[in-house]
Amino acid sequence: MAVAFKPIKPLLQTGTSAYSRWFSYIGLGIGVLLLLCSVQMFINIQHLLKEGSIRKDGFDFVSITKNITNETMGQPEKNLFQPQDIEDIKKQPFIAGVSPLLANDFRVQLSAGNIVPFSTDMFLEALDNEFIDTLPSSFQWQEGEQNIPIILSSDFFEIYNIFAPGQGLPQLSKESAMGMPVVITCFGRDNSVNFTGRIVAFSDRVNSVLVPKNFLEWANRTFSNRNRQEASRLFLKLKDVNDPQLIRYLDSKNYVVNKDKTLLGRNKMVLQGIFSGLGIFGLLVVVLALMLFSFYLQLVIARSRESLELLLTLGYSPKWLGKNVSNQFVPVYIFIVLTALLFTQLMQWAFHKFVLFNRPELSTAVSWMVLLLAVLLILMAVVTNARLVKKLLHQLG
Repeated sequence: MAVAFKPIKPLLQTGTSAYSRWFSYIGLGIGVLLLLCSVQMFINIQHLLKEGSIRKDGFDFVSITKNITNETMGQPEKNLFQPQDIEDIKKQPFIAGVSPLLANDFRVQLSAGNIVPFSTDMFLEALDNEFIDTLPSSFQWQEGEQNIPIILSSDFFEIYNIFAPGQGLPQLSKESAMGMPVVITCFGRDNSVNFTGRIVAFSDRVNSVLVPKNFLEWANRTFSNRNRQEASRLFLKLKDVNDPQLIRYLDSKNYVVNKDKTLLGRNKMVLQGIFSGLGIFGLLVVVLALMLFSFYLQLVIARSRESLELLLTLGYSPKWLGKNVSNQFVPVYIFIVLTALLFTQLMQWAFHKFVLFNRPELSTAVSWMVLLLAVLLILMAVVTNARLVKKLLHQLG
């Protein structure tokens, strides 16, 4: 027949330290709430950054330039990327690839012939094919050919359609523009050569007029005296554009990057710091609350020393006594953690509904990791409590 603990429960003098007990309960509850909320918000940030990143084939692509200041104006060696700069960038573990945008070293003029009376000086650039988002098979050129395939920035095309009516020029659809030949005039040292250009694709990634790389290398040798190795702009292939290490590296080098594309990463650094700090603070509060609770238990057992010694003398097992004494507080731990979990769920619901307006990247329910953490906290409190009571009762025996 099992021995009942209820008849001997009044022997424990638990009512003499109610202040310490309630103080530890409140501290434990606040610490658990802070810890669960911090972990949930940390997970929310990860989900938002992951879904908000525009990626292709698992990589992000951004262009960078050097920051031109009043002090570096007129000094190309300081404003252009030197070969050693590119080598240093390639060594960074968070950068998967680098490609300099090769620019023309000669004057170029684009015109649409008699179809559209439009002519302007323009620049041409070339980039490694793997960095181009839209790459048709026709984007190729062989030396001797007069036809030059062009990949035009979608932004440039949009700008043309904005100012065209004001200049008396027709607005064009993308299909019409791709069917319209343009004249590319390359001015050399003593001559000029006309090529026929045709838009073969539009790029949403590269704001430029791209031509095949072998054409631009040939044209620079043919029409220019210079053999420039530097580039004013680099394209980076990144594992994660929001990687804080990348942002710190770019800032340390004073490189300029489109801040819209790294805005989440910059906020990520701040938010992760805030919630990591809150999480650590919550964990410290939990530990302090458990320590305070252990002091309370020691006081209860010290005040009940004579009663417990009598029970041990009467033949009660220390193991049985310890188990039943420690089990008195298990419902309290479960209640505290479940209450904190409930408040965390309410916070997540309000955050999802009223702050992010039900964005699909997030869930209204708390993450399974938060649930797992709550279970671990209960287990940690129960095990710590049981070990402490067992140790104190053995000291009595």
